[in-house]
Amino acid sequence: MFNSQKFITSVFNIAELPKQTLPEVVLCGRSNVGKSSFINSLFNKKNLAKTSSTPGKTRSINYYQIDTNFYLVDLPGYGYAKASINERKKWSKLINDFFSLSKNIKLIIHIIDSRHEPTELDIQLNTMLKDLAIPYIVLLNKSDKLKQSEFYKRVKNLKTVFPELSLNDNLYFFSTINGTGNKEIKKILLSIFY
Repeated sequence: MFNSQKFITSVFNIAELPKQTLPEVVLCGRSNVGKSSFINSLFNKKNLAKTSSTPGKTRSINYYQIDTNFYLVDLPGYGYAKASINERKKWSKLINDFFSLSKNIKLIIHIIDSRHEPTELDIQLNTMLKDLAIPYIVLLNKSDKLKQSEFYKRVKNLKTVFPELSLNDNLYFFSTINGTGNKEIKKILLSIFY
């Protein structure tokens, strides 16, 4: 299980989606929220997904094949302020087309930076996920940067925005630094695909 992970392709246009269809786990979140680091950390591989210190670097939908069981699909980060309006429209269209065309999504992982409140775009994404009626979980990433006293406060604040979330049910803390949440996410993936 999780023996083989490989990068398959980058998709800049919806017509380029892989011909081979597999069930999909979709990662989405703001630019610079740590999606690439999440992928590398989850599978303990340094360079499976390219990380960048420049937000907004991922402008394509990136496909990773996990064993022969499923694709991990990394969507472009949203909300990068320095991207041109035209560029943001392109990203938005690509993501909307993807959600309307893909029939293989089994789980969506919405990653939020645990140090910050959800943004307007996080709230819009959450609304869209509910409308799609596809199972999703929220990951509070970079949790190693929180003080112990802040964990409860973060969950409480988040539940005022997303009342359907419940810690360790569909809401998890995650850290690429100390491994928080790694086992829990793997357990979810195992229960769906193996």
